[in-house]
Amino acid sequence: MSNNDTAVTGWVGWGVFAATILLIAGFLDALHGLQALIGPDTAYFLADSGLFAIDVQGWGWWHLISGLLLILAGFALLAGATWARVVAIILVSLNAIGQLTLMAAQPWLSITVLILDVFVIYALTVHGRELRARTT
Repeated sequence: MSNNDTAVTGWVGWGVFAATILLIAGFLDALHGLQALIGPDTAYFLADSGLFAIDVQGWGWWHLISGLLLILAGFALLAGATWARVVAIILVSLNAIGQLTLMAAQPWLSITVLILDVFVIYALTVHGRELRARTT
């Protein structure tokens, strides 16, 4: 085995866990994106400071595209693609930042998703190379 080879150990499960979470999150994101694109064009929210209106179509396109990218990255991770680790880490990091902005509106969901994001980032940065070794 050369210096560039990585042996498959029991830690490869972390990479499979990360890929599975990406597939589930991608499917849910794409589904929510489709719901937003098919549904009404504007959503209204009543807050303490007044009534807010947001363009649901833009939100829908964002979630549909990011969901499809997450699904693609999840399948590519299972196939051992190195580029998928980089793309997945970027997408999950953006999602973690987004969850921080939603903390006041939905604290328990945001905390749960943030914890999953941290686990996925950990799995891909520390044990991601083992996914490639598993497929070769």
